[in-house]
Amino acid sequence: MTNLILKNKTALITGASGAIGSSIAKKLSSLGANLVITGTNKKKIDDLKKKLGPNCEGLIADLSKTEDIQNLYNQSIKKFKSIDILVNNAGINKDSLSIRMSKNEWDEVININLSSAFKLSQLSIKSMIKKKWGRIIGISSIIGIGGNIGQSNYAASKAGMIALHKSLALEFASRGVTANCIAPGFIESPMTEALSDEQKEMMLKKIPVGSVGKPEDIANCVAFLTDEKASFITGSTININGGMLMV
Repeated sequence: MTNLILKNKTALITGASGAIGSSIAKKLSSLGANLVITGTNKKKIDDLKKKLGPNCEGLIADLSKTEDIQNLYNQSIKKFKSIDILVNNAGINKDSLSIRMSKNEWDEVININLSSAFKLSQLSIKSMIKKKWGRIIGISSIIGIGGNIGQSNYAASKAGMIALHKSLALEFASRGVTANCIAPGFIESPMTEALSDEQKEMMLKKIPVGSVGKPEDIANCVAFLTDEKASFITGSTININGGMLMV
């Protein structure tokens, strides 16, 4: 029987309709957490909510809009009274070489990937401080550490997430709140499934363990960071990439 270590705790997970986000939601639900899952795909959020049961609230939000972020927070608090765990997982990419990148391509990626993480953290920390316990976990990326051609906006947003969570860690460690990031590498998803066999083979050659990661690899790390066993870990970035980038 699973140890319900997160019973009576509430987790808010952004980007929950994606492969990694839904896997995180399932994992934290299995540990007894109340969940608020959010995304922009109503059908996927509704389907996931049905699977997770009555202790899950599914909300649609456009994280590029401050009013949607505020509403998401308000509804979460109304439903479950507090946010104990915040998983800043939502992310988009709008790839283009820097010289050709439009203002909108830059702004949209920074707003959703980075600014929304700050705004939600700023709001959620209030209830964490009251309970003298909290976990803020940002899903960054290997790209935020190593950069990538055609992804200057995405790389900047994911590197910014790491710096943001370090600052949050410093500011709120004395209040019982930890803040950490996870930087996934090449993870199984509908996006990776769409790659040709040749593209997959080229990618696998760069991964020493010889396989791509699974969404569960990220979810298991999130679960660990919420555990009391991880209470001395804050301001860290855990790289999950099969050895693709060793830092």
